[in-house]
Amino acid sequence: MKKLYVTITGCNHYMGFEVFHKKMELVLKKEPDNEYDHEAIRVEIPGVGKVGYVANSPHTVLGETCSAGRLYDKIGRRAKAKVYLVTDRGVIAKVEH
Repeated sequence: MKKLYVTITGCNHYMGFEVFHKKMELVLKKEPDNEYDHEAIRVEIPGVGKVGYVANSPHTVLGETCSAGRLYDKIGRRAKAKVYLVTDRGVIAKVEH
């Protein structure tokens, strides 16, 4: 399977971008009951909790990263990811297979 990268957004609603660092392990969890997006994928830091969501809008997906909608059927209920890059517009993470 080809390498998949995602943008993590919404961080400012939780703990901000300051908590992220390169190679940090993340957990991606599908959130099918989300009232705003039925393809929502929550992002958590183990032991800390929710820190954002996988971007699912053309306005929030950075570069050629994969949107939540494109990733949704490629993962199970949950997946692991590692932070690849932290920017002021979002965090880019590599989905681990």
